[in-house]
Amino acid sequence: MVALSMVLGFLLALSRGERALDTKTQSPGKATEWGDPRLALLGSCQPAPSCKQCILSHPSCAWCKQLNFTASGEAEERRCARREELLARGCPTEELEEPRGRREVLEDRSFSQGTGGGQGTVQLAPQRVRVTLRPGEAQRLRVRFLRAEGYPVDLYYLMDLSYSMKDDLEHVRQLGHDLLLRLQEVTHSVRIGFGSFVDKTVLPFVSTVPSKLRHPCPTRLEPCQPPFSFHHVLPLTSEAKVFEREVGLQNVSGNLDLPEGGFDALLQAAVCQEQIGWRNVSRLLVFTSDDVFHTAGDGKLGGIFRPSDGRCHLDSNGLYSRSAEFDYPSVGQVAQALSAANIQPIFAVTSATLPVYQELSKLIPKSTVGELSENSSNVLQLIMDAYNSLSSTVTLKHVTPLPGVNISYTSQCGGPEKEGEAGDQGQCDNVRINQTVDFWVTLQSTHCFEKPQFLKFRALGFSEELTVELVTLCDCNCSDAQPQAPHCSDGQGRLQCGVCSCAPGRRGRLCECSEAEMASPDLESGCRAPNGTGPLCSGKGRCQCGHCRCSGQSSGRLCECDDASCERHEGLLCGGFGRCQCGVCQCWGNHTGRACECSGAVDSCASPGGDQCSGHGDCRCNRCHCHRGYYGALCDQCLGCETHCERHRDCAECMAFGTGPLAINCSLACAHVNMTLALTPVLVDGWCRERTVDNQPFFFLVEEAGGSVRLRVRPEEKGADYTQAIVLGCVGGIVAVGLGLVLAYRVSVEIYDRREFSRFEKEQQQLSWKQDNNPLYQSAITTTINPHYQGNVRPAP
Repeated sequence: MVALSMVLGFLLALSRGERALDTKTQSPGKATEWGDPRLALLGSCQPAPSCKQCILSHPSCAWCKQLNFTASGEAEERRCARREELLARGCPTEELEEPRGRREVLEDRSFSQGTGGGQGTVQLAPQRVRVTLRPGEAQRLRVRFLRAEGYPVDLYYLMDLSYSMKDDLEHVRQLGHDLLLRLQEVTHSVRIGFGSFVDKTVLPFVSTVPSKLRHPCPTRLEPCQPPFSFHHVLPLTSEAKVFEREVGLQNVSGNLDLPEGGFDALLQAAVCQEQIGWRNVSRLLVFTSDDVFHTAGDGKLGGIFRPSDGRCHLDSNGLYSRSAEFDYPSVGQVAQALSAANIQPIFAVTSATLPVYQELSKLIPKSTVGELSENSSNVLQLIMDAYNSLSSTVTLKHVTPLPGVNISYTSQCGGPEKEGEAGDQGQCDNVRINQTVDFWVTLQSTHCFEKPQFLKFRALGFSEELTVELVTLCDCNCSDAQPQAPHCSDGQGRLQCGVCSCAPGRRGRLCECSEAEMASPDLESGCRAPNGTGPLCSGKGRCQCGHCRCSGQSSGRLCECDDASCERHEGLLCGGFGRCQCGVCQCWGNHTGRACECSGAVDSCASPGGDQCSGHGDCRCNRCHCHRGYYGALCDQCLGCETHCERHRDCAECMAFGTGPLAINCSLACAHVNMTLALTPVLVDGWCRERTVDNQPFFFLVEEAGGSVRLRVRPEEKGADYTQAIVLGCVGGIVAVGLGLVLAYRVSVEIYDRREFSRFEKEQQQLSWKQDNNPLYQSAITTTINPHYQGNVRPAP
């Protein structure tokens, strides 16, 4: 039990560690990071000096290539903005540079059942896709899967042959024929193989005494084979008799400690694919054992310090020849090897070790665990149940992650109404034969790649793959670049995406002056206010060629306008409902206000009666501003005003009970009121609770519509008067308790007296016995009898 607890704790810690490692961001070797995607996606489009920097700054950014798009003094950075803003400022649609991702299906073969050996089977579509991604922008890809009937299966039976599995071996020897028959009922082509394991042949795992190495079993007369780490006995075959013959030749072995060397066997069975004979079909590995397993680090107990290299080391006899040189593999190594080989393990273990293998199964994709009986008599049914479960579960996952690309999945298993949640893999359970399920794969790049990258997706347990070629859009399509463009001061610069890149020695937005001319103080006069005071370009730009080149969101001849200085509402410039122009918000739609914070809608001001703000206020910015004395979201409350319950109490009382202040003229005073008597309503919030003139409570509900009032009145049910019964009950209870206490006291005294009297009588009896029988209590005086004495007659002298 101690070993079991240690293994469970180790697996849980390892699970948390591996999940933590998966969440770390890795930088690719040949990728250029364009920024933290979280910061980029949470922000908004900001001005950028070039088209390339613009499209990389945020997915919502676009660039206007139109000549002379920026006004005098405006920075060219203002060509970078959201599409809507550029169109509003007059940029033609054809002059917008806004690259968007796209998808292109390169190969999409139709679904096919294939031949008996699995050749030509198509269950996953499409097979090859090219996806062009703009950094920060997501693209969704649809992947379809159709479960084919009779898909081929390779099954490798890996058995623990330690001495405790002696009775299990007898059942496995008869397994081959029955297993093939059962599997052939669901698939056209099936093959089975066999391998076994014990433990590393070094102390303290196995006794190294020569006699024990030859015969490790406790009894010398029973068949027993020398211990070994892993023995590949039979490659995959479709011959049941061969399986039964080879397994029939096997004998149990023995080791010293409880954990077994199953991890060595699992790794070798996964990486030695040629020796095992795996086909490119569904691969199942049945792992049977009655105990836990050794893992990485345990080999140090036997002086083995070299970590497992994860390679195949089977000799010509199928034995793991370098078991004593390499440590046990880790859980991560085993999981990676099984996943890379597309092997689905079935752990058939006894009830004592079931929790350990259930935790292990959580770390190995497409694996399952079943409870094995003590003698493996249920192994056939266990294998079939596990096969049906694995084959009906379709899991889509990328084979290897690509740093710089975020991948998420959405599963659509049974129609739109059963769409699953996004996650790190797509999965559909209970998929029937010939049923098609859809997976939506969302790809988002956070980096720019120099060359195309490739991602592979696989439905776990099946051989087919989807190859996705990823191309990133990290530059603008400025193929119309003109060297020595006339627009740039008659050839003084290169025109690209509407911006002049000046030749050496030239400056200005259009390369209109030289560096020598810029040194002239006369040119600075064009960058100052008419009075010649104040900073150049209002301190918001720099003077070039006698003209201001504004920075940021500033504009104007002297950069006097700042398009980022407008008021904000809820942290957004112009509340997000307008555009800032020279410090003033130009609101869109029906929004008004200095920060476009006011909406022209009035839906929040509508009262139940149809009036705005209940007729006691004005609707401004879709909010009620109440008149003096009124308050509430709809101005329906006021200080000193009667509540609707108080206003209608008298009508409710007189119409329902004929009492109250309006009892005399009820029909006239309450002519606008319709009253119904509700005998058994469900009382909810909004019901009024009042009292009649004789102090009897009642309830009523007020419903006002179009000037008429409807009252639903419910009198409170009178309950029976239990006061007298309660008083009598209390008095009777007190008397009964008192009598009970007195009676208990008298009974206890009577019992005590009787006990004392009985003891007294017993002592009296003892005293009488002592006097009659104890010689100490008898008299010491004796009497001598005269034989001549007769009565009272004296003899004669």
